[in-house]
Amino acid sequence: MSASTFQHVSAWLFAFACASTAFVSPGSATPAPSVVENAQTAGEPFGLITQAMPDGPLWTKWRAVERNIESELKIIADCRSNRANCTSPPALQFLQIVDIASSQTGLARIGEINRAFNLAIRPMSDQAQYGVEDIWTSPLATLAAGAGDCEDYAIAKLVALREAGIAPSDLRLVILRDLVSREDHAVVAARVEGHWRMLDNRYFLLLEDSDLSKVEPIFAIDDGVAKRFAPLELLVAKNATGQQPFGAAESVTDADLTTSAIGAGAASVAGVDFWQTHAM
Repeated sequence: MSASTFQHVSAWLFAFACASTAFVSPGSATPAPSVVENAQTAGEPFGLITQAMPDGPLWTKWRAVERNIESELKIIADCRSNRANCTSPPALQFLQIVDIASSQTGLARIGEINRAFNLAIRPMSDQAQYGVEDIWTSPLATLAAGAGDCEDYAIAKLVALREAGIAPSDLRLVILRDLVSREDHAVVAARVEGHWRMLDNRYFLLLEDSDLSKVEPIFAIDDGVAKRFAPLELLVAKNATGQQPFGAAESVTDADLTTSAIGAGAASVAGVDFWQTHAM
């Protein structure tokens, strides 16, 4: 098998470093009601509400990669203004992806970025690649390595989408939990014509949030702000008692968010212990 064919197949079928069980079964699975209810119209993916997280490991992790992104954006800007003298092959590769995507509109634009990065990066765990349990890398570092795990794909796509003209308010880096395997997975959510589409390193297809089943959105990074989603079972319980419908801010209080459990786990949503149970 040629290197390019292997890369293509790997991007399509496998995600070695993140959740190994597919979250979707288009055409057969019935998404949980709490996910579908407001997925079409809510301001956040999955029709849920989010709340900014307190300082902690997620913020630390994001700030570290954000500093690297800022440095790389300067390299990208220099190469954009003078490509003939650009000495960074990853920056030129990044610009080529963004240029092709920018020439398209709507779903085609985000689909091009999803496809290009899925093919440019081969899936590999941080342990196999760097010898550490978890590290988030910036786009040019990921392209230079030619490999990464799910959050590395997602970070690269997030930055590329911004550079291609997608408004930051229409983008989220989302961490999901597979409720069957209890594994975590990172994707980018992009809002196009009011619908949230998922850019996933395992698929070229741009699935809507309402197409996902047996998943629980846990965290989102929204224009540099780390947020947590309200637990799905909390919203189900609130709705069942006749309170505000899913996605309404009044349906979940601050006390709910800081004392409720995610899924079957007993860890606090707000605490560091909870984050440690969701290492990426």
